[in-house]
Amino acid sequence: MREPRTLSRTGGLIVVLSGPSGVGKDTLLQYFLKTTPCCVRLVTCTTRPPRPDEQDGVDYQFVSVEEFRRMQEAGELLESADVFGYHYGSPRRFVEEQTARGLDVILRIDVQGGVSVRKAAPEAVLVFLAPPSFEELERRLKGRNTETEESLRRRLAEARREMEAASEYDYLIIHDSTERAAEDLRAILRAEHLRIVKKS
Repeated sequence: MREPRTLSRTGGLIVVLSGPSGVGKDTLLQYFLKTTPCCVRLVTCTTRPPRPDEQDGVDYQFVSVEEFRRMQEAGELLESADVFGYHYGSPRRFVEEQTARGLDVILRIDVQGGVSVRKAAPEAVLVFLAPPSFEELERRLKGRNTETEESLRRRLAEARREMEAASEYDYLIIHDSTERAAEDLRAILRAEHLRIVKKS
């Protein structure tokens, strides 16, 4: 006998967008959110100091190590990860409030965080954003002029590890064009909203 099923999903989606440094996650999200009003981006909290062009509460929530640990201990983070010596985490309350309103929440986090979200929220949709080639990724990172030779080598090594982990994700988008990548992301969300969901 077949299990009964609901015909529609209730609430919004939890969408994880990951990819190596320099692949263009922020560029894609900025364009995507302007053209997709049913989606919101989660602002990750971090202990990393802000870069000159970053705004607190817009790019990240910049917090002290002590505050971050308090949030972890209080269960306020959906996931957390250590990246390049700094702590990053996704505030749980924002995700729960926005998905309850029917909005899709996009978490721009690394692969380590994405795997943690899958464990905490199995229904999450994991999307990996990849460059057209590794050579193009290296060119983009060098073009940012924000990395020392040592940090560039470290980021490229991490990028190789992250790209190897892409098989753990549900979808792959090649970021060779922001407009095309945004349309691919919209198609993924449309498909997920049309998915038949089993009753619990």
